[in-house]
Amino acid sequence: MKKIPHKNILLFKSCLVNVEYPGVESSTRYIFDKMGVEYRVDPDQSCCTGLGYYYDLFDQLSTTALAVRNFYLARRSGHENITTLCSTCYAIMKKTIKLLNSNENARQEVNDILKKAGLSHMQYQAGDLSSEHNIFHVVEVFHSLKEKISKEIKLDLSGIKIASHHACHYCKVYPEDSITPSRNPMVLDELSSSCGAQVVDWYDFKKATCGAGFSQRFANRDLSLSATADKLLALEGEADLLLHMCPNCQMQLDRYQPVVEKELGRKLNLTHLNIAQLMALAMGADPYKIAGIQTHSVPVEGILEKIKNKSPVE
Repeated sequence: MKKIPHKNILLFKSCLVNVEYPGVESSTRYIFDKMGVEYRVDPDQSCCTGLGYYYDLFDQLSTTALAVRNFYLARRSGHENITTLCSTCYAIMKKTIKLLNSNENARQEVNDILKKAGLSHMQYQAGDLSSEHNIFHVVEVFHSLKEKISKEIKLDLSGIKIASHHACHYCKVYPEDSITPSRNPMVLDELSSSCGAQVVDWYDFKKATCGAGFSQRFANRDLSLSATADKLLALEGEADLLLHMCPNCQMQLDRYQPVVEKELGRKLNLTHLNIAQLMALAMGADPYKIAGIQTHSVPVEGILEKIKNKSPVE
């Protein structure tokens, strides 16, 4: 059983979360504060380079060198349980630690760069961190607290049909580390159930990609949007809300749903939220100041009204 930390957590900031859906981070902090999770956000943290890496703009050496710098910040503050808001950050961190711990040449090359830059104190030694024991996705922390969270639910979600979209970079890159079976991921479903929601636990295209493929949304737009449409159409009439755990997936399905609707010539009536936003809302967080729903392309107010029209949880 994977041991999930509730303290000494470095909450790793995400470029896409901060730019596209900042309410994901503020919702996460709200939940952590309510649950007594001890964490730190380091102002000196840099990007994981994931977007640039998967767009073929960053090479592995650059990505690894920046990761070593971030790993040093985690060790320096005693918050070595690096917990990501983004599945791409999660996969990048795991890959770089595995590389650094297993490849002496790569480790030495990065350490030489740091030495030449006058940053010898940041150098990484094999075993400083572990891919299995120091890198987590925030949903894993939520999942380990789901019974405790369920006691803090203030709104009745039973009338909302919720489906899940589990990110590829969590379930498919390192499937052996997923806390629920990667062939039928249920992390988001189980979290939704703990909030009292009505869960659509399986649907066609549940395991399918969001369609973004990083550069594919630009290089092969028609193919990208076709995959996005498959996912959205599979949920037509089946769900009111699609839950996310990755800002890139959320951006693809939320930002491009109006584009797909225009091409299809009809509305799809599906709303999008990150799991942190949903849980924070269910626990009583302000929809705008904490959950940040005003940043969404598909309006969330309809779902909120549907929830508010039901009696609060006793």
